[in-house]
Amino acid sequence: MPNPLNELLRQYLTVAIFAGLGLAMVGAMLGVGWLLRPDRPEPQKYINYESGVDPLGVMWSQSQIRYYVFALLFVLFDVEAVFIFPWATRLEAYGAFGLIEMAVFIFILALGLVYAWRKGVLRWV
Repeated sequence: MPNPLNELLRQYLTVAIFAGLGLAMVGAMLGVGWLLRPDRPEPQKYINYESGVDPLGVMWSQSQIRYYVFALLFVLFDVEAVFIFPWATRLEAYGAFGLIEMAVFIFILALGLVYAWRKGVLRWV
């Protein structure tokens, strides 16, 4: 009768061998890339890149906050879609309660959109 502990250890050994081979392959690929890549240091490579605008002076300049707020609003309304699609596929199962809940959810998001619009966040000027 085979020993169950030996079989368990053999399975772990198989996983360990594949993990070691995977790490060795990643290391080999990185090493080959390091050996074959060209090495041409140029001062232009080390200049800060700030939203397509050339940096002025030696100091680092921070980009405007409106880019970050615009991106945050995009993520917010993108997540809204993640909640609306499953709800739309199961609308019959949720009934009137689900319809009212989603109306409240969309109303709150619409209030956020109106607030952002009035604050001028969506203006790209």
